[in-house]
Amino acid sequence: MRPNNDTMHHSYRKFGIITIVAVYLLILVGGVVRSTGAGMGCPDWPRCFGQWIPPTDISQLPANYKEIFKVQGKEIADFDAFKTWIEYVNRLIGVLIGFFIFITFILSFSFFKKDRLVFYLSFLSFILVGFQGWLGSVVVATNLKPMMITLHMILALVIVNLLIYTVTRSYNTVFHTEQVANKKLLNTILTICMGLMLVQIVLGTQVREAIDEISAALNYTMRDTWIEKIGLNFYIHRSFSLLILALHIYLLYILKKNVQMQSRLTVWTNALVILIVAEIGSGAVMAYFAIPAFMQPLHLLLGALIIGVQFLTLLIINYQRVFKSQIEEVPVLV
Repeated sequence: MRPNNDTMHHSYRKFGIITIVAVYLLILVGGVVRSTGAGMGCPDWPRCFGQWIPPTDISQLPANYKEIFKVQGKEIADFDAFKTWIEYVNRLIGVLIGFFIFITFILSFSFFKKDRLVFYLSFLSFILVGFQGWLGSVVVATNLKPMMITLHMILALVIVNLLIYTVTRSYNTVFHTEQVANKKLLNTILTICMGLMLVQIVLGTQVREAIDEISAALNYTMRDTWIEKIGLNFYIHRSFSLLILALHIYLLYILKKNVQMQSRLTVWTNALVILIVAEIGSGAVMAYFAIPAFMQPLHLLLGALIIGVQFLTLLIINYQRVFKSQIEEVPVLV
């Protein structure tokens, strides 16, 4: 029996959410790769040391493997099975995300007549994840050039926010719009918050690049000296987070005055404040406890989540205006 459109729409929404979560997982794993210095664990792409299943011991490699797998004319570091498999797992998860986004695109065919933008944006997400895979190969080919790593991260944020927009749009006939007063003020504050968060991510990227250089120079030892070697960028990045927290607390205050206390907006803004507090906390742990490796990917993930929740909150505030051509008005939930 052929499934009806309502069933297919539900499948798209459900799988779309799963895909968004999976992309955030990939961002977390990417952070693990960087924090462990495993970015060049596989010196070639798409295979790893010329194999589809990477080696687990140096005995499985030719004696002159450093010469064979040169990157930009330079010999690679000594083989490290741990780093090799971390990078390889990162690639496998990346391929899995590609399949997830492809399935999301296939499911979006059910919206072709109803809302073609859902279909087109799902297709664009699929194209972008393919480009992201290619960009990953460039990151390896350029021996982890900082600018390429940053572009790789920015594109991941673009993909996840594009998916957030598309999946949110797909809810247009089942989404209960909320009565929101003073939208102009809320939009202004939230837009400023998003702008500052983007600046914070750029500052964090500079700190991250400095840590990469310092850690590589010290062969990932003497972690307790890394912070003091970073310099002014770290202290600006740390102080900027307090400004962002203050603005989000103010945003929450304004929201509570202009929407229902148990509204969807209040829930997501509460989540934003919690995420920012957690982000600041993770930064403090890194600053005062010698940048533990497990905290670096968590810090990165929290930053990515903050951007996503900010964007979702902005969409909810402006749902009627952004999607007005597709919305069938429904009563507000009390």
